[in-house]
Amino acid sequence: MAKVLIIGAGGVGNVVTHKCAQVPEIFSDIYLASRTLEKCNRIASHIRRPIETAQVDADDVPQLIALIKKLNPHLLINVALPYQDLHMMEACLETGTDYLDTANYEPPHEARFCYQWQWDYHERFKEKGLMALLGSGFDPGVTNVFTAWAAQQHLDEIRELDIIDCNAGDHGKPFATNFNPEINIREVMAKGRYYEHGKWIETNPLSTSKSFTFPENVDEHRIYLMYHEELESLVKHFPNIQRAQFWMTFSDRYLKHLKVLENVGLTRIDAVDYKGRKIVPLQFLKALLPDPASLGALTKGRTCIGCLIKGLKGDQEKQVYIYNICDHETCYQEVQSQAVSYMTGVPAMIGAMLMLTGKWRGKGVFNMEQFDPRPFMEKLNEHGLPWKERIFHASQSEVGADRRFDSPKNHDPKSGS
Repeated sequence: MAKVLIIGAGGVGNVVTHKCAQVPEIFSDIYLASRTLEKCNRIASHIRRPIETAQVDADDVPQLIALIKKLNPHLLINVALPYQDLHMMEACLETGTDYLDTANYEPPHEARFCYQWQWDYHERFKEKGLMALLGSGFDPGVTNVFTAWAAQQHLDEIRELDIIDCNAGDHGKPFATNFNPEINIREVMAKGRYYEHGKWIETNPLSTSKSFTFPENVDEHRIYLMYHEELESLVKHFPNIQRAQFWMTFSDRYLKHLKVLENVGLTRIDAVDYKGRKIVPLQFLKALLPDPASLGALTKGRTCIGCLIKGLKGDQEKQVYIYNICDHETCYQEVQSQAVSYMTGVPAMIGAMLMLTGKWRGKGVFNMEQFDPRPFMEKLNEHGLPWKERIFHASQSEVGADRRFDSPKNHDPKSGS
């Protein structure tokens, strides 16, 4: 039994708090803190177990240290902004507290995310005997574990990796983002980047796309090449990978709105003068857009996120597709959040659970794929994110318009096969 401090009271913070509350034998005491105390109290009011709430500015390291010392948690779960990752890691080092997050650090004034800033903390956490688990969301997070599972269960060597993220849900709004608008738009507007034969290759934003047919009637959608942080850690920890790419779906409506916003300057992250004051256009736009936490009751449809992995088993080529399908309305019925928040919050709780029970332990800073994937895969099935895997013939492996999931064998995830 352990005390856990959750920092961040948006859609993901709501899910993490709900899911931790469902496992009282692990999470004996739950604290929820945010810059806005009202948001914490609103989440706590919908949970039957008592949840203690607090106000904290995660940009203020002394405030964080004071709160951690007051509550004395065993683990801090960071589901606030990625700008604040290093602040919380500093506070954890000062107070002797383990750390977990769902997205890697990104500097506020530059749309660039990179694990190196956090990997540089490895020796400091190791010297203190502490553990930091990075990227325990879905992508990054579950996709890292899916890759580790394929390496453990199916392949002697991974050669190609495609991570494919589809949100086929509809919230009915003309334009809205499914998580923090500022982070979402910065990510989408960034240059694409993929790994091939030991080099990183850049592409113009959303300039490369293909059609992809998803399983279980999620149907065909256009997928766009992007850069995502888990590629950085996966090619590091699986050095035999020759090509690694990340793909995401976007509706035509979303892309048209985004292009107009870019053209009029509202996606800029540099400050501009407005009536004698400095404002950041993207932060102003964030204030105008719907709060992602408000979309849960409106969103219908499903998501499908998975890893299409090609490699060798012995001297034979083998391909496996491991994926999860999540229903927005089902998620809302359980925790009053849409599936995108649910798919990030559940893995954060599972990562925390494995750390606190000693299933995943180490001294230093770690990514998800560095640990045994079996207990995590088991917990996904138990806590709302069941997964499936399919094996394919060589002719079925390509990501393209004619790609269909008619594999000869569909494994039962509960069998562990």
